[in-house]
Amino acid sequence: MIPEVIFRYSNIYNIFLKTLKREKKREYPSKRKILNYIEKAERIWRKDERKILKEISRITKLEWREKYIHCYIVSEGDFSLSDPMTLLMYKKLNFLVDVLVHELIHRIFVTKKSFKKSEKAWKYIHNKYKKETWKTRIHILVHAVHNHIYLKFYSEERLKRDIKWASKHRDYKRAWDIVQKEGYHNIINEFRKRIK
Repeated sequence: MIPEVIFRYSNIYNIFLKTLKREKKREYPSKRKILNYIEKAERIWRKDERKILKEISRITKLEWREKYIHCYIVSEGDFSLSDPMTLLMYKKLNFLVDVLVHELIHRIFVTKKSFKKSEKAWKYIHNKYKKETWKTRIHILVHAVHNHIYLKFYSEERLKRDIKWASKHRDYKRAWDIVQKEGYHNIINEFRKRIK
């Protein structure tokens, strides 16, 4: 089964995230602006959705378990999340797509059946990179799969943009350094060999 990403707006979620911020006088996007943004994001995402989700499943040897993945677009927050799937309103829509792919890669790993099927593979990753932080270890595999997606469907420029963005975040940068040094194919293959 290949799921469909359903983009959603939640007024309650947006208000909640705004209350967490200290910049009370800041101008936040209106509901209409967020809904317009969602429409544009959805149009761009739908062009490649099925082939990307299918490839993530193929390359990880894991199956999608959801028919629909609800993805909230919010005007405020510090980062995006895989569960509940939450994306910020990034200025560049193709960057939003790249973040969505990143979060979807996380998502396929965390279902109960996927985790059980890949338990041996994850033990290998955590053991091989035991000197790295937990966040780095998780992102080594996420980045390796994402590297594959960038080169297969998008471009090396977008891959380089992601690596540059990650250089500001220690654990993400370290994970990309490992992927670049060891090769994304090698990391993916070592993981796949250990899938039940």
